[in-house]
Amino acid sequence: MHICVVGVGYVGLVTGACFAEFGVNVTCVDKDAAKIDLLKQGEVPFYEPGLTELIRKNFREDRLSFTTDAGNGIRQSLVIFIAVGTPSAPDGSADLQYIREVATTIGHNLDGYKVIVTKSTVPVGTGQMIAQIIEEERKTEISFDVVSNPEFLREGSAIEDFMRPNRVVIGAESDQAIAILKDLYSPLYLIETPFVITDVQTSEMIKYASNAFLATKVSFINEMANICEQVGADVHQVAKGMGLDRRIGPKFLHPGPGFGGSCFPKDIKAIERIGRDHGYSFEIVKAVRRVNKRQRKLMVDKINHALGGVEGKTLAILGLTFKPNTDDMREAPSIDIVRGLQRQGAKIRAFDPAGMGGAKKILKKVHYAEDAYEAARGAHGLVIVTEWNQFRNLNWSRMSELLREPVVIDLRNIYEPKRMRGLGFRYACVGRQGAD
Repeated sequence: MHICVVGVGYVGLVTGACFAEFGVNVTCVDKDAAKIDLLKQGEVPFYEPGLTELIRKNFREDRLSFTTDAGNGIRQSLVIFIAVGTPSAPDGSADLQYIREVATTIGHNLDGYKVIVTKSTVPVGTGQMIAQIIEEERKTEISFDVVSNPEFLREGSAIEDFMRPNRVVIGAESDQAIAILKDLYSPLYLIETPFVITDVQTSEMIKYASNAFLATKVSFINEMANICEQVGADVHQVAKGMGLDRRIGPKFLHPGPGFGGSCFPKDIKAIERIGRDHGYSFEIVKAVRRVNKRQRKLMVDKINHALGGVEGKTLAILGLTFKPNTDDMREAPSIDIVRGLQRQGAKIRAFDPAGMGGAKKILKKVHYAEDAYEAARGAHGLVIVTEWNQFRNLNWSRMSELLREPVVIDLRNIYEPKRMRGLGFRYACVGRQGAD
């Protein structure tokens, strides 16, 4: 089978590389010639563990190719995956301009039966829109099917998520299209991956419902952490007690500065807009957004309290990306935290293992350090914002010599308060007993 993946962003590249690893012939298409040239040289335009090696291997073995010629990629493929961006429009809805462009191109190049699969996160009804555009643009009455196959990839572990997913969702009206998609995903049958077969509209909604619920869990545990600080409880033990209930589960019950990235913020805006367009007010999602925005301000307040004010002081910020194992700065909590501290007169020294290139375009008047220790040199306090593994075992004897004041504000709770205080640090964290 030969497939075409349109869009070489995060979802498109992971999808293409992993299907190539399954033994499928994959053509990845993008109109950005610079990105395509980079990929042909074996370089990936973003950081994702293991992806560069997977792309180089399958490119070398002629199962994976890259081109700007969308027409040729479409014509030689049975299945076309749409994996272009759907950013938030000013009104909060998903901007579908790139989806429309791809649908138009498919219509112009439809030369035989095709299965058109939406991988991009799109609002309910997009599949119908794609079908209508292709019908209007096709030159003859060639048949095709439109399928929804949402992605559930976590940045930092996307290859594992694709190769060993919790489920595969296929939304389609055609038995033929379903059979083709099942054949494409046949390696996952060997590991007994659950398949959810449904209609297109339901499949489109499953993606939004999943992300909205996960974002809700993050905001909920952050609210609990804030209350725990007031009553002297330990949010980690609260989360453990909750998570052992199988109806709740332990995932996404980790307090901190709130969620970011390209998915949760965009998708909860979109599902809120979907509700509003249909006369329904999605109150839980509204609250999730408010809590997430407030949490970042509360982290700035926490840093202020720990230092007795930040005006005129230098702070070392460790971690800038919205999560570890990615270089993605989109909606990262660090942006609001750093800017909030700067507005109050703080000077910032920062280090991130992968995200400083992107951060430099967003956060100005910041000294970007070569490592965590250079960031800490002469700082009045150290703030952990992103829980990269290399920050979990810092040399605290060395840190105590570098810091001007022994203050650590751990917004990800990766250290034990008792241990840190035993090392002589004034230690603040989120929602735990003894937090400053």
